[in-house]
Amino acid sequence: MSVPKLRFREFDGDWEKSKLGNQAQFLQGEQVSLDDQYNEYAHGLTKFLRIENFTQNSKDFRYIKYIGSKEKLLNEQDIAIVRYGATAGFICSGETGVIANNLFKVIVDNKIINQKYLELVLKSEKTFNYFQSEMSGGAMPALNFKIVSNLDITYSSLEEQTKIASFLSAVDEKISQLTQKHKLLSQYKQGMMQKLFSQQIRFKADDGSEFGEWEEVALSKVSDVRDGTHDSPSYVKDGYPLITSKNLKNGKLDLTDINLISEDDYLNINKRSAVNIGDIIFGMIGTIGNPVLLNSDGFAIKNVALIKEKDELLNIYLIHYLNSSFFAKQVALLNAGNTQKFLALGQIRSLSIHKPQLAEQTKIANFLSAIDQKIEVVAQQIEQAKQWKKGLLQQMFV
Repeated sequence: MSVPKLRFREFDGDWEKSKLGNQAQFLQGEQVSLDDQYNEYAHGLTKFLRIENFTQNSKDFRYIKYIGSKEKLLNEQDIAIVRYGATAGFICSGETGVIANNLFKVIVDNKIINQKYLELVLKSEKTFNYFQSEMSGGAMPALNFKIVSNLDITYSSLEEQTKIASFLSAVDEKISQLTQKHKLLSQYKQGMMQKLFSQQIRFKADDGSEFGEWEEVALSKVSDVRDGTHDSPSYVKDGYPLITSKNLKNGKLDLTDINLISEDDYLNINKRSAVNIGDIIFGMIGTIGNPVLLNSDGFAIKNVALIKEKDELLNIYLIHYLNSSFFAKQVALLNAGNTQKFLALGQIRSLSIHKPQLAEQTKIANFLSAIDQKIEVVAQQIEQAKQWKKGLLQQMFV
């Protein structure tokens, strides 16, 4: 049999190939009525693990009285797989307790298959694609033991499996550390925004003097606020991008799902709402908000507000204010009770803005933008580490 492209020097020889069912035993979880599930732990109860405790990392645990087979108890190193529903095929580990009946446990001989190595195999893109293809066509996605049993797995000596698993676990740990750093930086930024926009913290002028009082003004008084087209122009194969709220994600334009319009439609829309670098666009329908400070142009907008800078309010300051909890509360109040999320242009123009002097706006914007740059660097490091791991998985396995 073949060997992987990338291998530790001390190992040689062919890898084995087998059906997972020849190496594993599968045990379905327990059916427990809601009346027999408890929300809080008490003596004699065992943690009851449901799908959401794995797929959503939910810590909303239930507890049950359990006197069944100890084999159905999961420890942190054990593997379970979601059997039914939208997340069928999700690989679960890292928790201790009794699994629910829509999960099943995978048991292998640890003298032949390393548990962590098997988890990597089950979480691979190859396994995911196999499960998805076998489950396709049904009204409810579901894995049965036959599908899982027929999964082809490849493995080498236990020593090589262990080294592969340890190496890739170290990569996972690095990704986890970067993810935690990203989370902490994001939390720090939110905390500083709260303090800055509540004026709990104030900057001073370059000469050490205090800045003046902030003004509370309607957005339309200090910015030019327009909207894009509400019409539905025809889409073409080769043309100009038409940006809607679905393309505003995490402070950036997402052009992976974009519709194109003709040059005539593009020019017609831009007669009243020409988009320029330095403008802010803001979702009005469906997903409200998600403001983006533009560093590119050459597109038209639909059902999106356009905020152009005037003399009194800098967009580099405004973009941070629009992402603050103060602004989010205003939007939530305006949209309360609506069955469809929607903000009219007049409502957006009437939104209240706390406006410092221009010099203080610049200091606030520069401070928060510096944090954003650090967050972006860590985000890029996370993505690079994930891509590196993906490449390793493709080369270290047969």
